[in-house]
Amino acid sequence: MSERISGIHHVGFTVTNLDRSVKFYTEVLECTVVVEQEKKGGYLGAIVGYPEADVRMAQVQPPGNTPRIELFEYRVPRSAPKDLEPRNVGNAHVCFVVDDLPKMYERLLEHNVTTFSEPIEIDTGVNKGGYGLYAKDPDGITIELFQLPKSKQ
Repeated sequence: MSERISGIHHVGFTVTNLDRSVKFYTEVLECTVVVEQEKKGGYLGAIVGYPEADVRMAQVQPPGNTPRIELFEYRVPRSAPKDLEPRNVGNAHVCFVVDDLPKMYERLLEHNVTTFSEPIEIDTGVNKGGYGLYAKDPDGITIELFQLPKSKQ
């Protein structure tokens, strides 16, 4: 067995309300729930460094062959709010590739999703001719939506 990394299984985000987050990722971003479960202590408590951890979690799968997104709601210990501005060190985002960003933007607005801008054309660099925008999930986690340039579709 080798110690080399062979891929990415999932990206995880801590959320304040699992049901609300699952609804956002499934209804707005069209992910599918792969698994939902609850865990208390045991191996999970050891892994996360909170021996008495009590969490609800779900893994959602975006369309396509992409890593899953794991959503954790900590019941014990309770989560503390954090400033999730894109410029802050440690802030993360997940980028979804979309076929039609203007259409997705309209969908976001219909669901009252906060966006940083309307779709912006990328006019320089390797993704020139594509479009992108940042939005926030219900907890303020940054979501990037990206339409590939025609040359890369």
